Amino acid sequence: MGNKVSLEDEMVNLRIVSKQMQRSAKKCEKNEKSALDKLKKAIQQGNHEGARIYGQDAIREKNQALNHMRMASRIDACASRIETAVRMGQVTDGMKGVVKGMDKGLASMNIEKISALMDKFEQQFEDLDVKTQYMEGTMNATTATSTPAEQVDTLIEQVADANNLELGEAFTQAGPISKKEPTLKQQETPVQDDLEARLANLRN
Repeated sequence: MGNKVSLEDEMVNLRIVSKQMQRSAKKCEKNEKSALDKLKKAIQQGNHEGARIYGQDAIREKNQALNHMRMASRIDACASRIETAVRMGQVTDGMKGVVKGMDKGLASMNIEKISALMDKFEQQFEDLDVKTQYMEGTMNATTATSTPAEQVDTLIEQVADANNLELGEAFTQAGPISKKEPTLKQQETPVQDDLEARLANLRN
């Protein structure tokens, strides 16, 4: 019975950690919104360097929010499978073994450690009839510190378009913002026309 109880205790811990992951995701979403507001201001001020920094921040926070939401979903699925195994009396020695180091892993709130724990549990469930469909592929545990330049450029353009802001000369001179067709506003600027003409010459 002792092992069964400890497994049930860990099931409760899993639910708690899942809630913490969801809260972290919400916090990241707030940070993303704040970065987008700063990005909008930077575009208004023609601050190209600032816009890129805030664009990177927004994308990084969005990725972290998604990572935390994915992990919360994965933890919930694992807790449900443990609950079913306990209820059906299908708790294996392997499952009991995974529980031993679980407290520290969950308490760390370290996505890589928790992901490794979920891997171990999921392996235990592969041999049981209580299988439920769980998330395909493993979550990318580490959030990249750098974001692709095209992604940042696209975000800058989206924020500018959404707020009817013109991307001034600082942005055009720094290189094309994106490979998208220029908007009507951008076509009206001589700098943009000059850039288009040079690109046309290069193609020919």
